[in-house]
Amino acid sequence: MPLPTLTTPTIDDIHAAAARIAAVAVRTPLMESPYLNDAVGGRLLIKAEPLQRTGSFKFRGAYNTISQLPENIQKNGVVAFSSGNHAQGVAAAAQLHDIPAVIVMPEDAPALKVANTRGYGAEVVLYDRYSQDREVIGAAIADERGLSLIKPYDDPRIIAGQGTLGLEIVEQIDTPPAQVLGPCGGGGLISGTAIAIKDSFPDANVYAVEPEEFDDTARSLREGVRQEIDPHASSICDSLMPPTPGELTFAVNRKLLAGGLVVSDAQVREAMRQAFLRLKLVVEPGGAVALAAALTGAVTCRNRTTVVVCSGGNVDSTTFAEILNAS
Repeated sequence: MPLPTLTTPTIDDIHAAAARIAAVAVRTPLMESPYLNDAVGGRLLIKAEPLQRTGSFKFRGAYNTISQLPENIQKNGVVAFSSGNHAQGVAAAAQLHDIPAVIVMPEDAPALKVANTRGYGAEVVLYDRYSQDREVIGAAIADERGLSLIKPYDDPRIIAGQGTLGLEIVEQIDTPPAQVLGPCGGGGLISGTAIAIKDSFPDANVYAVEPEEFDDTARSLREGVRQEIDPHASSICDSLMPPTPGELTFAVNRKLLAGGLVVSDAQVREAMRQAFLRLKLVVEPGGAVALAAALTGAVTCRNRTTVVVCSGGNVDSTTFAEILNAS
């Protein structure tokens, strides 16, 4: 069942989160390319979150959440589980608060994300995503060491923090958007963004975008109940692989989203190339799914203003070079 309605973050929570993170987070730009506008037949605005601290939007929610822990609890430290971007966000936020952090990461996480997480001073605990449960591991470490568990998406403080991205879009855009497209894993980013966007632009359609085989939110929105992904599914979008939507995030998304869109790995690769060629922006696979949806016509962008969230840029250099150089 969904978490109680009273736990759902509001636009006031997002404004409060924006005030908390203002001194430490980057107000990322809303970018535009004439080439991409011509390609879609409309106006395409890209929220460039690879330029965020730690290279992704995850820093927003992590800092907002850790900032609200009572001081006597906060000082004990935090633990989180993540394939990489939440890991880095929590590690960096913990470092800024001068508290210890333990991050549970899959063994096959991109080497860059593991190295960066350790670089922020966190202890990294690796696990096998196909045979072990990261939530069980994280909960055990929290109990054993007295650490606070910072969930990746199903927490109102996380959702409010991610919603500051949507609030920035509202403040930066010069015309009401017809639609806003954002990547979706567990749903924290798109739910927070939807709350902010719909508060100012109630007629705008907000869509979650996912990779093929990890379309649990799209299927959940169609069925009205949370769906799960095949445990053996695979994708280059390592940051969008939760097994099912969050309870709280799905409750928000079911109410506010216009639907879910799905793109292939090949379409994601092309979107990454276009972001680099046209915007000089390095976008990781999971961060490029919304741009892929716009460029491939998963939703029509012709004669309308579309905002696309590119959510992160933490991709290994070898992988990125291979994608850029592929014919």
